[in-house]
Amino acid sequence: MENKNGDHILDNGPFYHGTKADLQIGDLLNAGFQSNYYPEITMNHIYFTALPNGAGLASALAKGDGKERIYIVEPTGIFENDPNVTDKKFPGNPTRSYRSKEPLRIVGELTDWIKLTEEELQNWKERIANLRNNPEAEIIN
Repeated sequence: MENKNGDHILDNGPFYHGTKADLQIGDLLNAGFQSNYYPEITMNHIYFTALPNGAGLASALAKGDGKERIYIVEPTGIFENDPNVTDKKFPGNPTRSYRSKEPLRIVGELTDWIKLTEEELQNWKERIANLRNNPEAEIIN
């Protein structure tokens, strides 16, 4: 599928971004912040997904003490498949995960999604800790 400029459209959304930040409709989410999973890395991209529960996972794992939030977002520019999960770990893009160097505009907030149990959250945290100890599990920034 292509847009009116002839550019390939990866996904029509809607798109979601999970975080613990308290933001407002109209705010822009930008790259340039520390990774939630590798705090020593400043991210060159802003990440998002077309799956609400994927954004819910991101909000549960996000740094900070704020409330878990899922924002409905619109990319303001070109975006690409997230190479950290696309083809490198899963064939294609079953997680419908994307990233952009351009900001994402918040257009709404999703308030109802399936939240992780404490056990599921702990399992994810352990998986991430194990990845950090695996030199082949380098994050693609």
